[in-house]
Amino acid sequence: MTFWVLALSYWIHLLATVVWLGGMALMGLVAWPALRRGSLESNQWFVLQRRFLPWANASLVILLITGFVQMTNDVNYAGFLAVDSIWAWAMLLKHIAYVGMVLITAYMQAVLYPAMKRTSLLAEKRPSLAQDEQNKLQSREIRFLRLNLICAMGVLLFTAVATAF
Repeated sequence: MTFWVLALSYWIHLLATVVWLGGMALMGLVAWPALRRGSLESNQWFVLQRRFLPWANASLVILLITGFVQMTNDVNYAGFLAVDSIWAWAMLLKHIAYVGMVLITAYMQAVLYPAMKRTSLLAEKRPSLAQDEQNKLQSREIRFLRLNLICAMGVLLFTAVATAF
């Protein structure tokens, strides 16, 4: 692979990492506490989610493609599931953390966020019935946001280990 293709792959990979991790940090460390304090309305929270999700999804796809290009061009790469060095172990653990991020993101988008939207609509008609369910869903959401952030930090950790090797 030519130098410029690999350099472009690294650059795009880093941009996708910044978008993904920055978005996760914004949602989990800034927007969520603001929502809990009441300085952010729930409809603003849903708008933030809706605006971030396409960026998050695109980042995950870009990370997959550019990461594959980089990994297969690394001198330490010995083949699929050839776990014979610290680099290979770091890459394996990095990919496990990445799959965790993808699964968590898919669950939140396909199950959790639609349930939160339904509960929000129900709250407009029957506030007393929906409040407990909203609280449960919000607690579940923050757990998954934190878990997703931990997976993202794991990806960065294992990338650092592989790079240092």
